[in-house]
Amino acid sequence: MLDFSPVLNESNYLNNCLFPSVSTSIVDWSIYDSSTKLIIKPTELKNIIQETTRFKAWQWPAKKLFFISDIHADANALISSLILSGTIKKTGIRAEDFILTKKNKKSRIIIGGDCLDKGPSNLYLLRTLKKLFDLKKNTILLAGNHDIRLYMGLKSLCQTDPVDSSHFFIRMGKKGLPLLKEVYNEYLNNNQVKDNLLTLDFCRQALFPPEEWQEHFIENNKERMSLDAIELELSKVNKKLKSFESDCLDHGLNLIMVYQAAQKCKALFLDPKGEFYWFFNKMKLIHREKSFLFTHAGLDNKITKKIKKSGIKKINQKYKSMLDENLCQFYYGSMANLLRTKYRKTDPVFDEKGVKRLHRLGIHAVVHGHVSQSKGQKINLRSGMLHIECDVTLDRNSREKAGLPEFGAGVTSISSKGKIKGISNDFPQIKLFQPESHFFVRN
Repeated sequence: MLDFSPVLNESNYLNNCLFPSVSTSIVDWSIYDSSTKLIIKPTELKNIIQETTRFKAWQWPAKKLFFISDIHADANALISSLILSGTIKKTGIRAEDFILTKKNKKSRIIIGGDCLDKGPSNLYLLRTLKKLFDLKKNTILLAGNHDIRLYMGLKSLCQTDPVDSSHFFIRMGKKGLPLLKEVYNEYLNNNQVKDNLLTLDFCRQALFPPEEWQEHFIENNKERMSLDAIELELSKVNKKLKSFESDCLDHGLNLIMVYQAAQKCKALFLDPKGEFYWFFNKMKLIHREKSFLFTHAGLDNKITKKIKKSGIKKINQKYKSMLDENLCQFYYGSMANLLRTKYRKTDPVFDEKGVKRLHRLGIHAVVHGHVSQSKGQKINLRSGMLHIECDVTLDRNSREKAGLPEFGAGVTSISSKGKIKGISNDFPQIKLFQPESHFFVRN
């Protein structure tokens, strides 16, 4: 057993926590068919793996990769997962007290998005993550829907036009309030910030979209969204508009406090001199390493066309420019599907056409988070594309709701030697998948 020593943290929410232990025994990783939800038989899997190489053979990264996703504001979950990967060694009692191990200095860590919300402390997670980036410069950070929700909410407060984007702050809803309260308590409350010019009416007008917002939204998005999608979005936003003030009060905040915290967040996250400016600045929408495509949620046929036509680098550049220029164009277009899809009937289509397009490019597996699992990582076959699902429910608040043990840890590793491993303290063994071994399966 890999047994981790107790780690105490000066912050209350990490007091007396134990790092989980994980077995070192290995089991073959079962592959599921997403359409039937059944495990694929070895003989069938052999044919499927061979089909993926019809155009190009599997290629493996030159350096070992470690994928950790959906940390959700839990610094302890991040540290536990990094210890599982073998990339760090603890040096003290705080979460950020760690150094890199010599063994894995040449490896690469990929953070799969959704660093914010749900967990015990957004700010502590961000500072711990920054320590990782400072030590390991080649670490990749992918955008998650929870992360981008904050960016768009803050960005919408910076612009008076276009009006159709003015709802994005309220659209964060109550999920964004814990971060705002953290910021208020740490940066504003202790400093006894007072602004006698601020009134509830002023703050309401600054935070809420204007009355003409819906009309502008419908007109400016009717070409990129169906009428059903527009009606659904309006319904979601209107529901949040009605409950936002009461949700704030439930979190111990009034609109003046929320406005002040939002302005401070703009300085922290959007100003180049801000403490957390690096967070969104480092973010990518998608990343590729040989036969593996990494993103937060998944794909659709439109984005596979963009990958074929433009390549990964240009997609990431386009993502950055769209966030700066037109929030609605990004969020309600195909680009944002990379961090939103759950392959529901209402989501954009990803079928055999898109899969074949990627196979021709030599992409054989999509590695992502977004869909929470309770028994460690899972591999699903969707329309012929392997999806390695790596959201193992890390943060303690989500774990409590799911009835899981309090502390979570999990990492997915991809080696240069053709091995994919799923390690989680919610599964008694290490899951191992070796695609090329299926060429030799016996009947």
